[in-house]
Amino acid sequence: MGFCLFDSIAIAARWAQVELGIERVAIVDWDVHHGNGTQHIFADDESILFVSLHQWPFYPGTGGPEEQGSTLLNLPLAAGTGDAGYFEAWQKVEQAVTTFDPELLLVSAGFDAHIEDPLANMLVSTDAFRELAQRASQLAPRVAAVLEGGYNVRTLPELVEAALDGFSSGG
Repeated sequence: MGFCLFDSIAIAARWAQVELGIERVAIVDWDVHHGNGTQHIFADDESILFVSLHQWPFYPGTGGPEEQGSTLLNLPLAAGTGDAGYFEAWQKVEQAVTTFDPELLLVSAGFDAHIEDPLANMLVSTDAFRELAQRASQLAPRVAAVLEGGYNVRTLPELVEAALDGFSSGG
């Protein structure tokens, strides 16, 4: 239902399990859209934790507050949520990932929650993406990210650079 032909983060998680022998993988999705495909793929898999921060209600209309599970945490955020709201929600991300204790954390790093993105109504700053990446890099011994949404071609390079800076300075 999303904008992806293939679920890159799901492919990465399975590849890590099969090829690297990693047993427990956490996926954190901070793309503005709920990762309904990823959630569906891993719904019955206790070896994968899926956490999604997303604007809600919003396309695709899934990931509401009632959609939770033992290895599923949806953190729906209201339109207009900015840095403070993301950092508040991030405390729940940290708690869930730390409790799950993954060998690998994969981040669905979408930048469409940025204040200048034309598709959504979130107010996340460039510096907040740097901080989220830095915090993410501290949650598992191995961390990798996959570029997801971000539809302002003028700001996308600086957002990716900020996240890369955060990932490299956090671990």
